[in-house]
Amino acid sequence: MSSSIFSDKLIKPDEQKLVEALQNTYKLWEEIRKYIRSEFGETVEEWKYYNSKIGWTLKSLNKKRNLFFFTPCDKYFRISFAFGEKAVTEIEKSNLPDKIIEEIKNARKYMEGKGLRVEVKNRKDVDIIKKLVDIKIRN
Repeated sequence: MSSSIFSDKLIKPDEQKLVEALQNTYKLWEEIRKYIRSEFGETVEEWKYYNSKIGWTLKSLNKKRNLFFFTPCDKYFRISFAFGEKAVTEIEKSNLPDKIIEEIKNARKYMEGKGLRVEVKNRKDVDIIKKLVDIKIRN
């Protein structure tokens, strides 16, 4: 998987840079943001620079709880989650694509849970993210 398109530590991304980097997929990102606000209330977004390999990543929090990490790439983006046991069980029982269920089943378990990354390039990917956000917040 690629790292953030924003790799310069001295240049913090803003909305205009995000629009330029994501191009057509920016509207997909906006749809995800609007969905979360309408279903679960406001989120806090914090840009973080981790290192030169990872670059700038947007951390999204819902009521002080880590929701996901958003990584802007060239003309698409990636959302990374960490799911606890209850959420993993819900994902395994869900109607999400088999690829997602297999990925979470086989994911390495960390202290914060099992990790799952989804590249968002089209409408179908947005629906997956919405379901994962629902599971994350409700579990």
